Amino acid sequence: MSLLWKFLLSLSFSCLFLGYVSAGKVKCQDPYYGYCYGIPLKCPPGCPKLCQVDCKTCKPYCDCDKPGAVCQDPRFIGGDGVMFYFHGRKDEDFCLLTDPDLHINGHFIGKRSTKGRDFTWVQSIGLLFGPNQLYIGANKVSDWHDTTDYMHIQLNGQDVIIPSGDGETWLSSETGVSIKRVGPANAIELEVAGSFKVRARVVPITQEESRIHGYDITSDDCFAHLELGFKFNSLSSSVNGVLGQTYAPGYRTQVKMGAPMPIMGGNHKFSSSHLFSTDCAVSRFGLNHDAHELDDLPMVACGGDSGARGMVCKR
Repeated sequence: MSLLWKFLLSLSFSCLFLGYVSAGKVKCQDPYYGYCYGIPLKCPPGCPKLCQVDCKTCKPYCDCDKPGAVCQDPRFIGGDGVMFYFHGRKDEDFCLLTDPDLHINGHFIGKRSTKGRDFTWVQSIGLLFGPNQLYIGANKVSDWHDTTDYMHIQLNGQDVIIPSGDGETWLSSETGVSIKRVGPANAIELEVAGSFKVRARVVPITQEESRIHGYDITSDDCFAHLELGFKFNSLSSSVNGVLGQTYAPGYRTQVKMGAPMPIMGGNHKFSSSHLFSTDCAVSRFGLNHDAHELDDLPMVACGGDSGARGMVCKR
């Protein structure tokens, strides 16, 4: 049997991943840091194709290892720097953050497993701010190509078409939404000035991931999903939600520290009837509040790579 046929047969039970996986590099774009400016730095093993750089320390880092991250089989890094998992349920929606002026739900997709829970990933998010509704989602994919864009974005029910090419932007002066591509496809930075920022990337479950974790991904669906990084400029003291609660003043983590997989419970509190619904039990959207500005989060250092279990980010 030829090597080609052996290779094709090895893919027959898994999503066909046709992208070329190579180590990415990142450069500091701020000339203030002259000792680091313009120097290409190799991305860490946990995010070999896309990362950011801390110009001050001149070190690359993974978005999934910073506060506000939602990645993988959903692994969160809270605003308090503590890592935890929230698995939710497949084909259901859960409130990630709720505040008087901002509400974010996530739609979970997944597969049944023999481990007593669903394998789940965040396929899309619905953001409500003011009168606006913003959708960011991953299309269903069987044959993955790195250069094909599988991200779908809608603002108030209308498709958002961003020009192709790294750094290309799309603006909505009416809503204050600006979107910039990061790389040629499947990654964006979105900002609503004065309110929040989102870094979103569409990724597949690869054959190797499926083998290691026992996902049993088949050829008809790569389970393309989102990896997310949030930054919030102004939240009230009553903020809640799976991720949102970790930004509240005085919040103490509810997960078991030191556990191999610290799990956040509370499906019943965070469950929503629809991606754009605000009917979860802890909903705060639209309520009056006394503004409580949250200062920028302190810098934190995370142990391990983005695949580490039981990781804690320390101030």
